[in-house]
Order: sequence, then C-alpha cells, then structure tokens
Amino acid sequence: MELNNCINYLLSISQNKVFKHLSKLLEEYDLTPAQYGVLNCLWREGELSPKQIGAMIHLEASTVSGILDKMQKAGFIERSIDPENRRNILVVTTKKSVAIQKDVEATTERLNQTVLQDMSDSEKEVLKKSLETIIQSEFD
Repeated sequence: MELNNCINYLLSISQNKVFKHLSKLLEEYDLTPAQYGVLNCLWREGELSPKQIGAMIHLEASTVSGILDKMQKAGFIERSIDPENRRNILVVTTKKSVAIQKDVEATTERLNQTVLQDMSDSEKEVLKKSLETIIQSEFD
C-alpha cells in the first residue's frame, strides 16, 4: 500500500502539521496544545477532576497529571481536595487563565480558519463528522 492510501499516515501527518502550527500560536500565552485542551474543558465545564479532564480530552491519568503539574506551576490552574470526597482532587482555573481565555479562543479560531481555508463549508462538515466517527469507533 502506498503511504498516501494509509489512513494512519494521512492522519498522523495532518495532525502533526496542525499541532506544530497551534504550538507556535500558543507560545505567546506560554501554553502547549495539551494545556489548551485542559483549559478549554475547565472554561466550558468549570471545576473538574483530573479523571474527568482525561476522559474529555482522551488522555491517560498519568499524562493528565503531568500536564496539570506544569500548569499549576505556571499559575494556570489550582488543585484542591474535594470537600465531599477527600480522595478526589478538583481542578479550577485561575485569574491568569481566565484573563487569557478570549485571546486564546480567538487564536484557536484563527487556527481553524487557516487550516480549513481551502475547504468548502460542506467539506469542512464532512471532515469534522468523519473525524468524530473515527474518535467514536471501537477498534482497540
């Protein structure tokens, strides 16, 4: 099979290009794409546990823990013990991360516009639905 017919190759290369571009755009805010994913969850949902964040962005608990450690050191999030269940940790945004929310969201919107600029609205919708189908597929 030629590489251009291999879905893994096509997804990997396209994801890598988008990731690099987003990484560059987020440097201004001292954020990584993974940290943006965490903040996006918190901005949308409010207080969450690391387990909930991991489920939302499809990352393992150990990976989420490392991301949260760096974000807490940088002042983007705070962690506290859940008063209703002392075995559970809760994660919240800080004033620092709330202050950059609109700018970061505008940056990610510009990313989408740049990446999808050569596609029609119907092509964008097909791409989005196709990627969602792959995400939801069970083939592990």
